[in-house]
Parts: sequence; C-alpha cells; structure tokens
Amino acid sequence: MKLIPLADRVVLKTLEAEVTTASGIVLTASAQEKPQQAEIVAVGPGGNVDGKEIEMIVKVGQKVICSKYAGTEVKLDGTTYVIVRQSDIQAVVED
Repeated sequence: MKLIPLADRVVLKTLEAEVTTASGIVLTASAQEKPQQAEIVAVGPGGNVDGKEIEMIVKVGQKVICSKYAGTEVKLDGTTYVIVRQSDIQAVVED
C-alpha cells in the first residue's frame, strides 16, 4: 500500500532516536516523548486550500522538525506515519 497525501498535506516517517540517560540506561520508544524530527516520504500537490493558493516548498527525502502534537498518526504495513499540513513543519534539517 501507498499513502498519497491530498492538498497541502505531507506524510512523515518519524526518525527514532535511541536515547541513553546519563547513567547509561537506554530508553525505549514508549518511555520517550514523541519525536519531532522526521523524514518526508510523500508530499501533496498543494493548490487552492481554504481559498488560498498553497505552493508546496518541501520535498520527499528532506528531514524536518514538526510540531510535537501535530498531525494524524497512521499505521501502514507495520510502519507508523504522521500526516501533517505543510504549515505544521517548523524547519528543514540540513546536513
């Protein structure tokens, strides 16, 4: 299956960061806060959204920082994705 976002939506795959405490304990994903860094896996076409013309400026493959509680989580083929509006993306992470 494949997720194809509509309008100004973007599909993100969260990047899991393994976190180790100062004492050397590795925290599991369930013990951590929701990650804010993600990779874009699909981008909608943009267009006229709520009476405004939206141009999509993000691209597939970019790593981004998004709002912590934004979007809708979707599980597909055992992988969790988050669908957000482009405006929920706070920054693009460049290497």
